[in-house]
Amino acid sequence: MKLRPLADRVIVKRVENETKTASGIVIPDSAAEKPDQGEVIAVGPGKKNDKGEVIAMNVKVGDRVVFGKYSGQTVKVGNDELLVMKEEDLFAVVEK
Repeated sequence: MKLRPLADRVIVKRVENETKTASGIVIPDSAAEKPDQGEVIAVGPGKKNDKGEVIAMNVKVGDRVVFGKYSGQTVKVGNDELLVMKEEDLFAVVEK
């Protein structure tokens, strides 16, 4: 099954959480928080303004983004757990 986001929605796959701190302490899965970063895997065409013109999206497939802890709707596709959220729910794009 493939998902194609509509309007100004994006589909984000959470990045894997670090299981070890910088000092070498291993964090058990039960204590680890869900990360608030992910990779954009699909982008909708954009939202329409009052004139019916489509406003282009500011993110693209492959961007690493930061979002709120409770942002988006979780959807399970195969073995992957994905988030569907509006572009306005994204806080920033992580620059490399």
